[in-house]
Amino acid sequence: MPNPNRGSCGFQSNEFEQEYDRPSKSQLKREMTALQKLGAELIANSRDRVKRVPMPEDVRDAILECQKITDHEGRRRQLQFVGKKMRTLEEHEIAAIQKVIDSWRGTSKADAAALHLIERRRDKLLANDAALTELLAKHPELDAQQLRTLIRNARKEQAENKPPRAYREIFQILKDLEKAASRSASDIAADDEADDEAAEE
Repeated sequence: MPNPNRGSCGFQSNEFEQEYDRPSKSQLKREMTALQKLGAELIANSRDRVKRVPMPEDVRDAILECQKITDHEGRRRQLQFVGKKMRTLEEHEIAAIQKVIDSWRGTSKADAAALHLIERRRDKLLANDAALTELLAKHPELDAQQLRTLIRNARKEQAENKPPRAYREIFQILKDLEKAASRSASDIAADDEADDEAAEE
């Protein structure tokens, strides 16, 4: 005999479905950890950078406050508070922060690669006199006498284990050259863009 109360009391099947729609505990834990890491990455960057990241004022304040704390326990508590604040963010806000951090990482990699290239050029100058002739042919504006003296001094520093003053100076000259080349390249690109826009009008 069918139960007349069946269906009129107890759980409805759709209540179970709603229960399963919620994220699992482990999923929530993963999301919390990811947000905590994001907060920690922001804390590890400079204050100027953090100030430029698009985020609510209270979250930024919590991050900047954490950067000031030197006491280990106090910093740990503030880091947890930053994690809590990060969890109040909307998905689009988290995506915007992540985008900025990703761009920093890309810049850092590019910067590191550029510095390694300068170091290799400097080592070439110290190892081979022909490298200086090549450099001066490309950049006649450089002071040949100054560079010869610096290279001679840098070799002497290495041979006698002295502080690398001349060695650093050569690096700085090469770095300035690289900056000037980048600037002129971006100027040329800007001029080309302006010409293209003028041609379209």
